[in-house]
Amino acid sequence: MYYAEKMNIERDVSIDKLLLKQFMETDEGGADEIIKNAIIVNGIETVAFNNATKVLLHNNFSTEVKTGKITSQEKSGRCWMFAGLNIFRPAIVNKLNIDDFEFSQNYIMFFDKLEKANYFLESILKTLDEDIYSRILMWLLADPLQDGGQWDMFVNLIKKYGAVPKNIMPETYHSNNSAVMNQLLNTQLRQWAAGLRERHASGAGMQKLRDYKKECLKKFYLMLTKFLGDPPAHFVFEYRDKSDVQVNAGGVTPQTFFSNYVNAALDDYISLIHAPTPDKPFGKTYTIDFLGNVAEGKIITYLNTSLDEIKECMISQLKSKEPIWFGCDVGWQTEKKKGLMDTDLYLFGKTLGSEFTLDKSSRLLYGQSRLTHAMAITGFHEANGKPVRWKVENSWGEERGEKGFFIMSDNWLNEYAYQFVINKKYMPAYLTEQSKQEPVVLPPWDPMGALAL
Repeated sequence: MYYAEKMNIERDVSIDKLLLKQFMETDEGGADEIIKNAIIVNGIETVAFNNATKVLLHNNFSTEVKTGKITSQEKSGRCWMFAGLNIFRPAIVNKLNIDDFEFSQNYIMFFDKLEKANYFLESILKTLDEDIYSRILMWLLADPLQDGGQWDMFVNLIKKYGAVPKNIMPETYHSNNSAVMNQLLNTQLRQWAAGLRERHASGAGMQKLRDYKKECLKKFYLMLTKFLGDPPAHFVFEYRDKSDVQVNAGGVTPQTFFSNYVNAALDDYISLIHAPTPDKPFGKTYTIDFLGNVAEGKIITYLNTSLDEIKECMISQLKSKEPIWFGCDVGWQTEKKKGLMDTDLYLFGKTLGSEFTLDKSSRLLYGQSRLTHAMAITGFHEANGKPVRWKVENSWGEERGEKGFFIMSDNWLNEYAYQFVINKKYMPAYLTEQSKQEPVVLPPWDPMGALAL
């Protein structure tokens, strides 16, 4: 039907020569010509950069959490696990009286890949009778395994596998450069998905399909060791404290290490989101279908609420010297080299002679914005009793921002930040109660299902 309609298209629907001539004659000349040449030579971001924002976004904060050296995810999409591990670094540094500490992100990455492979194959088993061109199957096959993740996925990994110091399972080439590894792993997973569906079509029962899945996962594990190395089952923990005393804490497992030296009640952390769209009323909890990593783990859950409520919780947590994991759309109005984030950072509309008027709700609904990156908020500055800017610990190395830290205006947070992980002890009781509701299940392609990279 659509093709037939196109064959009978009316002339004024198409771009013909006459209309194109009119376009060409609308060039305004003058200052517009100068701006056009400036953009062509220097790029839109250089020309549209609003230098006045640097005055507002200066590196001074009334409340800060002391953190260690900045970390770097290199050429990988592991921001969510870097941010998750980073918010627990201050606790272990204080407990052990040491100058700095870094967890092994590679260790968490290894088991995230393994669990995601199992989660994907389980999803294929749940959809065996779906047509190959169904939307859900096309969504599952589009990107079976990637680096990105969510807070509850991080919690599932820590609870099941614990954590280790960076020197126990250091970075490898492919933990830092994950594109080719992911391409090959995804190729293998799609092949196994085809194998499961073909066996099902030939009449194989569920037990035989799961036996096949186990054989696939065994091969997958061995592939991961070639990319990322062998994860330790136990190790000896040694460190030197600020008094220059060498400490040998003996042998531990990854699980007992996290329990003994961080001792965080992970179930006490709640994901608050600000998604002001008509389909997600405030005061309700939500989850995403077919999104997760640990098959038997906690499902991804959000409580949608107002920014005023979220900020009260954030301020309380930061004043208690606890950082905040948060997810945002870092690609908009962010100067990544200087580490500046403000809604007026680039005057794109004025530079192009146009207007960009979509609000936060519309940007989510129409695919303009979504959660793309996770970082840690480690401080804020107050003026007249209100936060005006926030200190952000990124995982892009010391070369970006102020030795790795970014400065985010409160206006930018309002428009482009979507998720904030708060310990329930800093939340009012009514929000904690709301978070216990049975979540509304959203489809996998909902914007809140986006993964932080």
